[in-house]
Amino acid sequence: MIQVDAMFPVMVAKDLVALKDFYETMFGFKAVFYDPSFYLHLVSPQSGIQLGFLVPNHASQPSFLQPLMDTSGYVISFEVKDAATSYAEAQKQNLNVVMDMKDESWGQRHFMVQDPAGFKIDIVQHMETK
Repeated sequence: MIQVDAMFPVMVAKDLVALKDFYETMFGFKAVFYDPSFYLHLVSPQSGIQLGFLVPNHASQPSFLQPLMDTSGYVISFEVKDAATSYAEAQKQNLNVVMDMKDESWGQRHFMVQDPAGFKIDIVQHMETK
């Protein structure tokens, strides 16, 4: 068995400068590795959540990691304690809200925003189901 210590997605995207600013400003992530011509690695000091972003067509990477990712059908989910407060903050910050807040029958309250690369972020609160 392979022992896993951490997990994080690495998404191939343009404009690491904009992504760094977005995730640091909106979600409190910190860049632990940042070379805007190559790679951005972010960690949330509060939760330890990690995200990686790789520029397309980087010569050091194998061919399957060179194309931009298709952002359709890919969602990053962030669990929050209070979706309503998060939604109000997203609106206050003029984030690109691509799905308004709604309650789901399976016990979630959530909404979605879009980051500068086009990735959707599902801001989710788990509710008590009756």
